[in-house]
Amino acid sequence: MAEDLITVGKITGHYGVKGWLKVFSYTQPMENIANYAHWYVGGELIKGIKAKKHGKTMVAYFKGMDNRECSQKYIGLEVEISAKELGQLPENEYYWMQLIGLEVSDLDGRVLGVLDSMFETGANDVIVLKDAEGTEHLIPYILGGTVIQVDLVNNTMTVDWQIEGD
Repeated sequence: MAEDLITVGKITGHYGVKGWLKVFSYTQPMENIANYAHWYVGGELIKGIKAKKHGKTMVAYFKGMDNRECSQKYIGLEVEISAKELGQLPENEYYWMQLIGLEVSDLDGRVLGVLDSMFETGANDVIVLKDAEGTEHLIPYILGGTVIQVDLVNNTMTVDWQIEGD
């Protein structure tokens, strides 16, 4: 597929008997997954989607998938959208997916590790950094504070941070 696709969720199971599916949304908040009109599931373009929040999860119905047997083939597959559907962010703002995988260095140019994942806290987002030994380190994600520079062209991030024990 020539189009750049972004993973935004995963089909985790059935919901009821009329073809509805449970969806684990990777979007924040989780309801944002319902804002995308077209999903790619298992490489198949899905149109005519109804998605809504149900308790602590999302559920979705695909047009024409009127029973469990029809929708069974989607269970376990990731939900993707076209990268073109993501809005353009202001300068110096990034989607987490753009940051994951960046090589992270300190102010002296010493490589600390790779940005493995991120999570939210009440105060700020947090970087989960994995060093060469596979040890995880947590760094507050504060642009202009701990995060000095993000260079998406060279896949690097510079932080004002020291790893404990160094």
